Amino acid sequence: MRAIFGVLSLLMVVAVIGVLAKKQLSPAPVKLAPADAGLAVPAPADGATPQQQSQQIQNQVRQSLETTMQQARPMPEDK
Repeated sequence: MRAIFGVLSLLMVVAVIGVLAKKQLSPAPVKLAPADAGLAVPAPADGATPQQQSQQIQNQVRQSLETTMQQARPMPEDK
């Protein structure tokens, strides 16, 4: 009987540690920019080929990613 309680309490401790570790190791939530922050894709120029349109979109996405990566990440407050 004592062994059963020992094993059950050990499993409970492992479960609590697992939950805390998962919570601690999960990535921080990412705040998204508002939809009207200028990230909308403008209409391509008239006469542009699909390949040129694709390259324009890729460049815009690359620029917005670089801008986002340059912003400082807010530090979480310790409680």
